[in-house]
Amino acid sequence: MDPKKMEAGIRLFLDGLGERFAGDDLEKTPGRVARAWADDLASGYAVDPAAELTFVDAPSPCGPVLAKDIRFASVCVHHLLPFSGFAHVAYLPAARLAGLSKLGRVVDAHARRLQIQEHLTGRIAATLEGVLSPKAVLVVLDAEHTCMTLRGVRKEGSRLVTYAATGLWADDAAARREILDLIAPGRRALLTNA
Repeated sequence: MDPKKMEAGIRLFLDGLGERFAGDDLEKTPGRVARAWADDLASGYAVDPAAELTFVDAPSPCGPVLAKDIRFASVCVHHLLPFSGFAHVAYLPAARLAGLSKLGRVVDAHARRLQIQEHLTGRIAATLEGVLSPKAVLVVLDAEHTCMTLRGVRKEGSRLVTYAATGLWADDAAARREILDLIAPGRRALLTNA
């Protein structure tokens, strides 16, 4: 990342809006915005998601592992507006068991980049699949997009739900329903038509 280029671009953007940097508060805004993007909103570009996913040997037998309601925030690549919500990350261990906090770190490492939610969902699943080699992975993201609530159709409260499944949970509808019931009891129909 190049914060100086980001700052110059933000200054140009504000100038395009008609702002003339008359006050001290606005004069410092381009630098503040560049730091916010570099240090937080786009910090995932500086992180290798796979390196975040440490593991130990899984006990045998080992049932599904599910981390629910992991808060995440990302930025839509189309309008550079935020979307945020909850990630539900499940996997069926084979030989490797991830550290619980590491699942949240993988979500954040991927979320803090420009993208669409559909890609984010698949990238999280692919990282778990690639590092853990589990029997199955299921990632469900449920988010509100400000590109739909603050602009365009302005449908406040609307949410986008996406999911990605691998292994057993991609191939076996009954097994997928079982894990979806753990994620959202009574709401399974939203996700089982695919």
